[in-house]
Amino acid sequence: MADPSEDFSAEFDAFFERHHAELARLAHLLLGGPDGAESADDLAADALVAIWHRWERVRAADRPIAYARGVVANMARSRIRSRTRERRRIALFWSQHSTHTNGPDVPAVLDVRAALGRLPYRKRACVVLRHAFDLSERETARTLGISVGTVKSQTSRGIAELERLLTPGEAGRGEGGGPPLRALRTGPVERSS
Repeated sequence: MADPSEDFSAEFDAFFERHHAELARLAHLLLGGPDGAESADDLAADALVAIWHRWERVRAADRPIAYARGVVANMARSRIRSRTRERRRIALFWSQHSTHTNGPDVPAVLDVRAALGRLPYRKRACVVLRHAFDLSERETARTLGISVGTVKSQTSRGIAELERLLTPGEAGRGEGGGPPLRALRTGPVERSS
């Protein structure tokens, strides 16, 4: 007679092998930032540990991967909030100890991930899940715990903001499938010299 804990473990191992890379990619796109790949792998690992602790409930779900995406999205939101609080504390500290200069703020050339990092979390999550992961509006809503209408509006607004951030001037503004969204599927936009 087979040991049920071995089946349980083997089932989770198969889930891990099948979905770890996807969950790490989701974390990377949601977190953004300069240390994206390393912190995304850490977040994906933390999410999979949390899923392992709830594996009996997760495996009984209709779509275990949807549950896992939700765990990653929630953990990413928590880390972003922590990062924001830390930045505010640092800014407050330095504003009390430094002099302000009125020099020009020259923006760097943006790639898609940097532009995503500038979007508010919910818009970023909707755009990433809809266009980088090709989830339906309903799946995206379920993953984020929001309504389908909210997914539609946040995705539309997020795409408009991405296009505004990535398109110089008025030329090149396109519909939803333009260069910014293709770049979500393929990686960062190449920087021109």
